[in-house]
Amino acid sequence: MGRLSLYFRELYRLRDSKTTTINSKELGKLVNVSSPVVRRDLSALGTIGQRGVGYSVDALIERIGQVLGSGKQWEVVLVGVGSLGDALLRYRGFSRLGFKLTAAFDIDPSRIGSTIGGVQVLDANELERVVTAAPPSLAILAVPADNAADVATLLVSLGVSGILNFAPTTLKLPPRIAVVNVDLASELQRLAFAVQSVK
Repeated sequence: MGRLSLYFRELYRLRDSKTTTINSKELGKLVNVSSPVVRRDLSALGTIGQRGVGYSVDALIERIGQVLGSGKQWEVVLVGVGSLGDALLRYRGFSRLGFKLTAAFDIDPSRIGSTIGGVQVLDANELERVVTAAPPSLAILAVPADNAADVATLLVSLGVSGILNFAPTTLKLPPRIAVVNVDLASELQRLAFAVQSVK
């Protein structure tokens, strides 16, 4: 799944640069995996390239997009519009992948009422009303660890079925709820370990 997302991103860049075909070696270099791994991944999708030609960029985008669910429009709310939340609202890559940020919530009066990246920042007290009126499938949490569990529980009670959690805490939610935890400090630790291992 992780590699498919990387392939998808790079294939979009290739299409934007008017590239129509790519071989497994070239795609592997772009995502830092071997050519046999690329071929195995794409073969598992039922995608077969032409020997000496490679793969159609458009066909790969379409097929990987089907697998990743990018043909569907996913409505997403963001809770927490600090520096990270602000950056996420300004990111333009979500819409290309079928994600639409519909609302953002914060408690900071200086943020409330502003529009960032085309999304209005609402008072966190409005969360229940807004989400109940138009329930999104997904939510992004960019709140302090102390608030994350309560906010996540509220979102789940309102019908959200998946949470991308940037708070440095592990959420304990029902098994039916998909949660992806992104702890930036842990990722830096992992990177530092990888750098030390290479030396």
